Amino acid sequence: MKSFFAAGGALPWWMSGLSLFMSFFSAGTFVVWGSIAYSSGWVAITIQTTMCIAGVLIGFFIAPKWQKTKALTAAEFITDRLGYSTQKIYTYLFLLISIFTTGAFLYPVAKIVEVSTGFPISTSIIVLGILILIYTAVGGLWAVIVTDVLQFVVLTAAVLIVVPLSLDKIGGIENFVSQAPENFFNLVNEEYTWGFMIAFGLYNLFFIAGNWAYVQRYTSVATPKDAKKVGWLFGGLYLVSPIIWMLPPMIYRVLNPELGGLADEGAYLLMCKEVLPVGMLGLMLGGMIFATSSSVNTTLNISAGVLANDVYKHFRPNSDGDKLVKVGRTATILLGILTILIALLVPYMGGIVEVVMSLAAITGGAMFLPPMWALFSKYQTGKSSLIVTVITLVINAFFKFLAPTLLNFSFDRAQEMGFGMGIPVVLLAAFEVYARSQQKATVEYDNYQLKVAEKVSETEEEAAAGNKKGTRVIGIGVALTGLMILILSFIAKTGALLVGGMGILVLLLGSYIIFRTTKKDSD
Repeated sequence: MKSFFAAGGALPWWMSGLSLFMSFFSAGTFVVWGSIAYSSGWVAITIQTTMCIAGVLIGFFIAPKWQKTKALTAAEFITDRLGYSTQKIYTYLFLLISIFTTGAFLYPVAKIVEVSTGFPISTSIIVLGILILIYTAVGGLWAVIVTDVLQFVVLTAAVLIVVPLSLDKIGGIENFVSQAPENFFNLVNEEYTWGFMIAFGLYNLFFIAGNWAYVQRYTSVATPKDAKKVGWLFGGLYLVSPIIWMLPPMIYRVLNPELGGLADEGAYLLMCKEVLPVGMLGLMLGGMIFATSSSVNTTLNISAGVLANDVYKHFRPNSDGDKLVKVGRTATILLGILTILIALLVPYMGGIVEVVMSLAAITGGAMFLPPMWALFSKYQTGKSSLIVTVITLVINAFFKFLAPTLLNFSFDRAQEMGFGMGIPVVLLAAFEVYARSQQKATVEYDNYQLKVAEKVSETEEEAAAGNKKGTRVIGIGVALTGLMILILSFIAKTGALLVGGMGILVLLLGSYIIFRTTKKDSD
């Protein structure tokens, strides 16, 4: 169980940090943020900078708190801290929302395939959905981690080739700046205002720190210090990466300003098709598909873990590890099928940008802030957390779906995000002030402290063996990727020197990882 859902509980921090980055970043970078970069320019980079700030704050304050809970899942923490009845309701809410979340994550993968190959998007959704659920069901968290790290290397190498070739395609940076639309390099615009950025920054803080799939990245490392490093690595990558990642769709706006409607969702890959040498486009496409799939398999794995560890095990407490892993795999398959169905409906919900932003505004603060607040507060209870969650979800849903018809009123993007994040903060703060003034008893928190003290850590031998095996697989995969890129440089008609140099760098990186793993074995 611990190996399947937490990679043994002693995952190297750099692997966990890269996986957190890929799981979060890949959800919308190519399609959602790429679409915004094409249509609005630098605004897409400003939006993603809020993720950097969130990562740094999480590293300092929240990630180590999660690691100290010694819980396998966020649901297990909620059970220990707020009670099983509270956890049960949160579990049902989380599973319902996660189906929509994974559906929104699967859609961009299929969109990439549709743009690059011409396959119908419905066919792409079904085939890719089946592929993702199979390898997640077979490999558990290690399958997710290894895939994430490999795709990080593949995509970083590919995009570092795409950017200079894209700039060369339009005649350099000066031409890009001079031919870009007016206000293309503004930090904000009318739709994505500073108010939106502040609210979206809060959402990212709550979501990255409290989403059950991402909590797994903080709890599966060995120490609180490692958990801090996970958050800091995430923040550091989001300090640099948005500028590099968003340039291709921004440059494509200058090359082809005619995309309209939902067609701008394909701007990223269309730029890649314009400039990448033979073979590199295939590698980039494969990297895009499996990196974007990361968000799907991450959520599938943690959802299956919750069903096995926190629902099934509660009713069958004597179930052994093998039985629980089988339940987890079956749950992965069933949740994967539901994910495919939701992804098929995304075009009918207003497109992926609308789905992602609305889902964030409605559910982000409501679902993830109350349990996270309980990490720090002695006074929050299961009852107070649930009341805040339910009230926030109901109010947000009313203003999103009913107010436009009943009241002829609707929020703009910034108001929707600000309202969704502000309500739970105000409600939780009000309860905190009231409970402290009344000097309420902290029975739930005191019992939770005893449970944490009683938990006995697993031996580190299994975790260490898993780490060596996983690191070796990553090293071999990185080296083979470098070799593949190097071979492609010999058949490239353009950018051969750039491709070859990148191939050598990646090959050396993979060789170094293998060497370090082998050296540890011999020691």
